[in-house]
This record gives sequence, C-alpha cells and structure tokens, in this order.
Amino acid sequence: MLTCDTIDHLDKKLTADFSNILEVNGDLDRRLVSFQANKTASEYRWCKYKEGFSSKLINYIFDTISMPNGPILDPFAGAGTTMFVASDRGKPSAGIELLPHSASIIQTRMNLRKCNNQIDIIQGLRDFASERSWTQKGKTIPFQHLRITKGAFSAETQRSLERFRWEVQTLNDDLMRQVLQFACMCVLEKISFTRKDGQYLRWDHRSGRSVRKTAFDKGKIFGFNDAVVDKINEIAFDLESPDNDLFDLPETVAKGSIDLFEGSCLSVLPKLRARSFSGLITSPPYCNRYDYTRTYALELAYLGVGEDALKHLRQTMLTCTVENRFKDDLEAVSGSKKYSDAMNAWQEQELLANIIGFLEQAKVAGELNNSGIPRMVSGYFREMALAIFEFERILKPGAPLVMVNDNVRFHGIHIPVDLILSDIASKAGFDIEKIWVLPKGKGNSSQQMGEHGRSELRKCVYIWKKPSKVPQAKKPMRQVALSM
Repeated sequence: MLTCDTIDHLDKKLTADFSNILEVNGDLDRRLVSFQANKTASEYRWCKYKEGFSSKLINYIFDTISMPNGPILDPFAGAGTTMFVASDRGKPSAGIELLPHSASIIQTRMNLRKCNNQIDIIQGLRDFASERSWTQKGKTIPFQHLRITKGAFSAETQRSLERFRWEVQTLNDDLMRQVLQFACMCVLEKISFTRKDGQYLRWDHRSGRSVRKTAFDKGKIFGFNDAVVDKINEIAFDLESPDNDLFDLPETVAKGSIDLFEGSCLSVLPKLRARSFSGLITSPPYCNRYDYTRTYALELAYLGVGEDALKHLRQTMLTCTVENRFKDDLEAVSGSKKYSDAMNAWQEQELLANIIGFLEQAKVAGELNNSGIPRMVSGYFREMALAIFEFERILKPGAPLVMVNDNVRFHGIHIPVDLILSDIASKAGFDIEKIWVLPKGKGNSSQQMGEHGRSELRKCVYIWKKPSKVPQAKKPMRQVALSM
C-alpha cells in the first residue's frame, strides 16, 4: 500500500535534485503572475481574464531573459498578453487558443491594430455610446442561455442587452460591430447575478436561483446601459491615448505581426514547422479542477456556443477538470514516435506514479470528494508531457521556454507540478535553467486546511532552454505503469 511517507520521501528527493535551480525571485509577486496588474493597463484592462498573467510580467521576462530574434509563441494564449507585449516590442508572435471567448478578445484587438482609420473608429464608438439608440423601443436579438446561465440577468438588463445587440448588427462597419459586441461581452459578469469562482459560476442571493451554500452577495450589480457605455468609452480612450509607460522603447519601433491559431494546442502544435519559434512564454491551465467552460459560460453563451459545443470544448481542452475523459486520439494527432517518447517520459516519473497510485487507493476507499481526481491528475501530466515534447520540436536551438504554473494539493498530498514537469522537460531535451519561486506562496483551500492543516504551495515561473547543440541520443527510459 502506498503511503504519505513514501510520497513525501520521493518529493524530497526530487526537490533535492532540483535544489540548485529553485530560486526565490523578489521581483515577482502574485499581482504580476495574475490578471491583477492588468486592471489598470491600457487595452489589457478591457476584458477581465482572471486566469491570465500581466503585461508587466511579460515585459519583465523580456527584460530579464535573453530571447533570440524571431517569433514568440504562446500555446495557451488566453487573452493574448504574451502576443501583444511581444508585438509592442517589435517581435512577431503567435498564439494557440481553444476557447471562443478568449479567441474573440485576441481577434478584436488584432483587428483594431490593423485598422487604418482608428480616428473614425474612436469617434464612432463615442457617438454610439452617446446616442444610446438601444434604449429606445425596437427589435432585439435574444440571448440564448445555457442551462447554467439561465436567470443570470434581471429582466430589465436582459431586455437592454438584447436591444443593444440588434442595434449593433444594423451598423455598416464590420470593425465597429465587432468592437461594440466585444464591449458588451466584457461587461456580462458585471451586470449579472454571477461571479467567476474557479470551478463554477457563483450566484448572488438576489438571482432567485436556489443557492446551496451560504447566501452570497457580490455587491453592486451594474445596470447594462451605464456599464456598456463606460466600457465603450474606456476602449475609445485607450485607443486614443495608449499607455506607453510599460517599457522604455523608442516610438519608432514597428509592431511585430500577430498570428492566432484557433483550436487545441494538442492538435495545432504537431502541424507547426520544427524549429520555427525563438521563444515560448505561456501559462497552461493549472491542475486544479477549474473549468473555464463553466466560469466563462456567460461569454460562451453570448457567442452562440450551445450545450453540445460546450461539452465538446470541455473535453477537448487540456485536462484540468474532473469531468475530462481520457483522450484516445493523441497518438494519431501527434505521430507515433513523438507520442511514444512523451508517454515514456510521463510513465517514467516515479513520484507522479506514486501520487496517482495513492489517489486511486483513496478513491477505492471512498475518501476523495470526487472520484475523478486521479484521472484528472494522470491526464493532466500525460497531455502536458506531449505538449512539452512538441515545444522542444518547434523551438529553435538556444530558445528559452518560460512557463507560469501553480503547484497543487489533493487529499493532503502535495503535487510539485513545477518539479514533475521540469523532470519531464529534461527528458524531452530541455536544459532546466531555473525555477523562479514567488516570495509568497499560495495557501491550500479551507477544506484541505481543515482536514490536513495549513501548508503553503509554491507559485513558480519556470525557465527552460532548448540547448544550442543537439545532445547525443539517450538510453531507453524505464517505464512505470500509470493509471488512466
């Protein structure tokens, strides 16, 4: 029987192996590695993407880590922060994004940057906001709710929102329509009875829905008209007066090109040319049960994503929720050689094998609060291993890879995601240069703390590098069976 002591011993051994590259970085804090620092940043503040990192962090990375000339990739693009900062610094960039609401943020900002008549767009936005034509009686475009979003708005708010959508679609300018629809999407949470809360949408007690847990009050719920006018004017203001204080570069620096690939990175990466990127900066979904298809259900419903499409997105995204099932098509997508190498690295990781075995024991004993946790943890690292091997293939020699991620804890067991992924990355051929550790970590959940005591988890930024020279072939890896 696997015990906590066995896992603790293996954890300490792996930590010792990487002790020389674990480095506390006093320049970093939780604001930089989250959306918090973007709340006041021009353009980045338009749409609240709480799972993303800040533009200041990406600028810090560019200022601190040497990046060869060439395009930068973010395979989990989110709201596109890596791409837009790279572009502002004159570097071409590309991103891969599966979720439609995130792709919509990126696409809208990309189109605004390509626009040759921004002055007309700015004036058009202000005129539309000032006229408030949607406040008059007229036709509407219904908001097609998902089951988990029904009742999210008051009747008055929903009427105003639906009138707004109609008035926008009558405009002749394609970009104006896109920006105004984007502005509307950006205020959905603000005008609703919901708040994004990690694994689900949390409902305010005023919603009228039966709330299982303690009554929740999200505070002020904004009216649609004022909220959307404020957002439109904010966009116009930022377009007219961009914030140039994020970094010190000459105004003559030409913006780099931006490309967006829509879809799962597990499907898109194998299609990208080998050795085509000079750097990779990203933050993948964490292994923490957060379900983006639920927390962003309002935005997805707004974009016309239906029930079946929602389920498909949930199963297609990188495994990070207890509802994700085993993906059995990855070998066909990635190719047998790459798949085999990645699976060997995943199966060889001894600490991970023991963690999953321990969680499987707890599941059989009925001790887990969700029986899908072992499958989620196993699937997460399996898919991340495959992604890491693809990262190595598409990066140029000497290119750095920078990744923001969190360690996690389930059933009292610490899972050092940083060390496990770094170990897998070393098998893929990366040099593990350092792992920046934030001075202040993340506490475990109240439920975990109540059962297993207080424990702080590392929050980290990994810096790996593809060697400049191709290493000699390594010996075959020993395999350790992992549960699916």
